[in-house]
Amino acid sequence: MSVAALTEVEVDYPRGRALGPFSLAIGPGEIVALVGPSGCGKSTAMRLLAGLEAPTQGEVARTPGRGETAVVFQAPTLAPWLSARANAALPLELAGVGRAEAAARADRALARVGLAGVEAARPAQLSGGMAMRVSLARALVTEPKLLLLDEPFAALDEITRRALADDVLALWSAARPAIVFVTHNVEEAVYMASRVVVMTKGPGRTAGEVAVAGPLPRPGGFRTTETFRAQVEAVSGLLAKGMAQGDVAA
Repeated sequence: MSVAALTEVEVDYPRGRALGPFSLAIGPGEIVALVGPSGCGKSTAMRLLAGLEAPTQGEVARTPGRGETAVVFQAPTLAPWLSARANAALPLELAGVGRAEAAARADRALARVGLAGVEAARPAQLSGGMAMRVSLARALVTEPKLLLLDEPFAALDEITRRALADDVLALWSAARPAIVFVTHNVEEAVYMASRVVVMTKGPGRTAGEVAVAGPLPRPGGFRTTETFRAQVEAVSGLLAKGMAQGDVAA
């Protein structure tokens, strides 16, 4: 049973095809990373899974309930005039949850991402990493079955993005949502995912995938193990293959 699936989807824009044909099935509690060259359609695939766009061809199956899919984008996309609490509570209030209950649930979500004590702060008062944590809290406040992360750490420094990767895995361990994670960083993909799907250059198709061995969340020192390095090399090899396939298709 899949939480979400793309079946032979294609997406065409006036400038040409952006994606496909491309298929992807996400199982309950699975963490899947999508990697591929710029312009291959990773973010387009995410928009399809989020229900923000419809395919030109093919089928999209999604969890239908309100709040069961949540998205975190590359930029935190917080309302600058709202506090961290109000930003995190926004999905609940839009769903009709009372203000007091929404605020209480937002505070719990903020505490889960390590932001207890900054509930009244506005986005301008937060660091980039803290703003991304608020965005994560806003996504988690509805307890989604599918969490979509579209390059959420791209603008952050390496220390912060590594810390947030561990935080996301800890949050996953507590609630076990399915996660689809888009990144350009191969090591990040292998570290966070149980399965890495590699796409060809645009229009993106599947170049191959790598099942990542090892426990989740990752134990200390996982990045230094032979298993991790071998799987990073396997994904890198598929990326090179995907670039070549894209050249042939073009």
